[in-house]
Amino acid sequence: MSPSAGVTRSTLRQQIADALRDEVLAGRLPPGREFTVKQIAEQYGVSATPVREALFDLSAQGLLASDQHRGFQVREFTVADYRAMAEARALVVEGLFRDPAERVAVRPEGLASIRRRAAEAVRAAKGGDLDVLIGYDLRFWRELGQFVLNPYIADFLTRLRVQAWVFAVHRLRRDGMDENVLWFGHEELVEAIARGDREQVHAEMRSYYGHALAWADLLEAREAEGNAEANAIGNAEGSTDGPPGPGSAILPESPGHCA
Repeated sequence: MSPSAGVTRSTLRQQIADALRDEVLAGRLPPGREFTVKQIAEQYGVSATPVREALFDLSAQGLLASDQHRGFQVREFTVADYRAMAEARALVVEGLFRDPAERVAVRPEGLASIRRRAAEAVRAAKGGDLDVLIGYDLRFWRELGQFVLNPYIADFLTRLRVQAWVFAVHRLRRDGMDENVLWFGHEELVEAIARGDREQVHAEMRSYYGHALAWADLLEAREAEGNAEANAIGNAEGSTDGPPGPGSAILPESPGHCA
């Protein structure tokens, strides 16, 4: 294989991975959606090799689950997963700013772009434009991550943020967006970083993760309520009035038995 062919395949692999990631983040590939390498290759009109590599890249990033018999599936993140993501990000960022001189290098020339990302993210959040919000929010955090001196930590934080949006996007489309679930502190955070105000940075990050965990609490409460209603309906449908019909069996009651 010639060097140019290798570069072309590598570029195509990245383009396919980026396109599929965008489809997942837009909610057009919903959680649980299954597909094969062949299907994606036919959709994009390319060979199987760069598609397979792109899908394995997305699997390594935690966005897809793979099965050698069934192909690939958009990963379904639970509320517990989302809570763990928020807690992990909070712990890592907290550690970064314990001694920021050793772990973070703020470059003034990069702040202008981050300020623009912050303003656009807030505008999209307040306007309810989810697609625009996701794009600017991810760029905002990715560019902030460039100030982190450890590239492995920066990459980890970016991946968690992408996974959090994969969890959130279809729920936000279903339930709507408001100040109870969205965080509008992008601009305050970047200004605190620009001033070197360590305490304010911590305060803004606590607000950020507080919003995430409060939403997780709300979702868990809704799920519990939905499960209770489903169980009540199931119990009502399973109950009968009067004696059992022919062929019916009466099961003895036992403590702790669930229908």
